[in-house]
Amino acid sequence: MTAKIIDGKAIAKNICDHLKNKVQDLLRNNCPAPGLAVILVGNDPASQVYVRNKRAACQNCGIKSIALDLPQHISEERLLSHIEQLNQDPSVHGILLQLPLPQSIHTPLVLESIDFTKDVDGFHPLNLGLLAQGRPYLRPCTPYGIIRLLEYEKIALRGLDAVIVGKSNIVGKPMALELLNAGCTVTLCHSTTRDIEKYVKQADLLIAATGKAGIIKSQWIKSNSIVIDVGVVRMSNGKLHGDIEFETAKQLAGYITPVPGGVGPMTIAMLLENTLIAATSTRKITYRKILNQPAPEK
Repeated sequence: MTAKIIDGKAIAKNICDHLKNKVQDLLRNNCPAPGLAVILVGNDPASQVYVRNKRAACQNCGIKSIALDLPQHISEERLLSHIEQLNQDPSVHGILLQLPLPQSIHTPLVLESIDFTKDVDGFHPLNLGLLAQGRPYLRPCTPYGIIRLLEYEKIALRGLDAVIVGKSNIVGKPMALELLNAGCTVTLCHSTTRDIEKYVKQADLLIAATGKAGIIKSQWIKSNSIVIDVGVVRMSNGKLHGDIEFETAKQLAGYITPVPGGVGPMTIAMLLENTLIAATSTRKITYRKILNQPAPEK
């Protein structure tokens, strides 16, 4: 018996078709199209591919794509100035800054400069804080995409023992928050975890997010478990590979995502959904009022 393969590409298309209908409803009611500004710094080939895919997805859904391609050696001050202009532009509802940035730029500072109500990647400290409190607004796209995959498959998460391998700010940490909010018992493993095998073997739900091909051995996988592979590595033969050996892992798992075609399409779908939320939600008004309140007197 082999695992059910979770088709992220098909699920993402279903979500994007729904978003497209919502955007068309906005236009029919004389509302402006949601606008997403995608900032690309430099000419990294992988980043160029990712950005091209995101811009094409915007066009397909009727979301206005604003391209801002900047030179590799742009100063941090100049980049911050561009972001502030986008923050102030009412036609821009979402801002995406393609990572990684050049080493000369302090990435956390730049991400924090994005208006959190336009932070469609969900990386701003305020959005991560809201997620930690269990009342998310704009959620990190890859972790939220995984939650949506599991929901689509009608997998009940409450009470599961979930193990995440990888503690990045983009996937591992916010994924842990998402699963805690969903009622899982969460273990977060990383490069200094002793005996990762022990934790993986206990996982009802395994999420691998290291970007290191084959780091998790198939024989560690618990029978009939749910396996989500976030890692993407391009091998010497040009093929993409995940953190887990797919062909052998699917003989043990109950559900599994392929690489490619699993989590990746969902990340883009959630980016577009966040953009629509940012364009239409009234919650951001409440949050801005809270932020502008004076500090309480001691």
